[in-house]
Amino acid sequence: MDLADCRKQLDEIDAEILSLFVRRMDIAAVIAAWKKENGFPVLDAAREAEKLDTLSGLAPEALDGEVRALFSKIMELSRGVQTRILNGEKAEKAKCGLLGEKLGHSYSPQIHALLGDYEYLLYEKAPEEVVDFVRRGDWHGLNVTIPYKKTVIPLCDELSETASAIGSVNTLLRRPDGTIFGDNTDACGFRHMLRKTGFEPAGKKALVCGTGGASLTVCAVLNSLGAEVITLSRSGENNYANLDRHRDASLLVNATPLGMYPKNGAQAVDLRDLPQLEAVLDVVYNPARTALLLQAEALSIPHAGGLSMLVAQAKRASEIFQGKDIPDSETEWITALLSREMQNWILIGMPGSGKSTVGRLLAEKLNRPYVEADEEIEKQAGMSIPEIFRLEGEEGFRKRETKVLRELGKRSGIVLSTGGGCVTREENYPLLHQNGILILLTRDIDRLAREGRPLSQGADLHAMAAVRGPLYRRFADITVSNDLSPDETVRAILGELS
Repeated sequence: MDLADCRKQLDEIDAEILSLFVRRMDIAAVIAAWKKENGFPVLDAAREAEKLDTLSGLAPEALDGEVRALFSKIMELSRGVQTRILNGEKAEKAKCGLLGEKLGHSYSPQIHALLGDYEYLLYEKAPEEVVDFVRRGDWHGLNVTIPYKKTVIPLCDELSETASAIGSVNTLLRRPDGTIFGDNTDACGFRHMLRKTGFEPAGKKALVCGTGGASLTVCAVLNSLGAEVITLSRSGENNYANLDRHRDASLLVNATPLGMYPKNGAQAVDLRDLPQLEAVLDVVYNPARTALLLQAEALSIPHAGGLSMLVAQAKRASEIFQGKDIPDSETEWITALLSREMQNWILIGMPGSGKSTVGRLLAEKLNRPYVEADEEIEKQAGMSIPEIFRLEGEEGFRKRETKVLRELGKRSGIVLSTGGGCVTREENYPLLHQNGILILLTRDIDRLAREGRPLSQGADLHAMAAVRGPLYRRFADITVSNDLSPDETVRAILGELS
């Protein structure tokens, strides 16, 4: 089975279904206008029952139930369109969004588009604008981010028990009577992230980095679950200089922005100072693996990043906006989808293994930007790679390469082709792995291209492969052969990562 081709066919079919559905709703609107003019009701139960029987008879017997369910839903949606027209209503969507001071790029609109049928906009407001916007703005539901999670509390007519206990609000709902309800769905998100590690906090010491809004939520949840919670700060009684008094801690949670893009690589705590840790959590979700999580991974400590918390809290907020429950399974697949989209797809392998060709084709298939590390090195150096080797030697080139990978590794959603020797410096691994899926391309040694590759010309490539092979396998998340055509290699990669 060719998975990529099958998915392409499904995409084409879905586009056709959407086009036909829009046409059907347009015709339903025309019929509604006629019914309104002539005094006919929306529902014609006899016709709907007859139509369902007819369509069921045309369908394969094995799909009878599915066909009835599908067209029953289509008829229900059609009645909804006609009812709005007969009542003179506009089919306007509820207005929801994210309120903050400086929002930049946010994944919230993308997440909420997958959770419900409502508008979700970004509302950047200066401090002096917040009160008027919350009280009189045209919105139905809002998520609230820093620095306004406390600002909005006096504007609420009622708070949930969770929001009252934490002293922080990140979700607002305008009720039909105009009153405003405030809740804290971050608590729900953190509980979900905690469950992912399997860690049970009752009776155990938990260290929480930070004293801001996120820390308040984390501490409240952990206290409710029976943990002994210690808050770490730069200058408080418990700080990063006296960690030795907490060597018995079982859980560490980073509830600060430390290590978040674009200041990747920072971490306040060396996990080796806490030898009894059973789990490490980081509320940061960009990069996918902060320096803290990379160290937890290296030490084989169960860990989780903030993306699952972001999606889980969004699901709870969406339930509040819509007044209905959403299955927990939605959190898992949306998290997986976002993780796949956010992470870079990074090609590693021997010089001449076809990384550039496959990378460009892969980027085209995925509609992602393509970046070649060697081209970026040449651009920054103002000279070709052979010239860099001639003037600065391999050591000079490797320093330039690491500098470029440090910047490229911070990006999200790109296809990146690396130089064949990047694996020879261990420091390059976290730079690439922090936000990337590493794909090792292999090729028969005798088929490796040599032209334009300083270390390949005149070298014993079998000996080079013997040395680098373990390094490639150390870096790689998946391995794919490139001994066939580039198209077949790309299909293999997509199959592995599907």
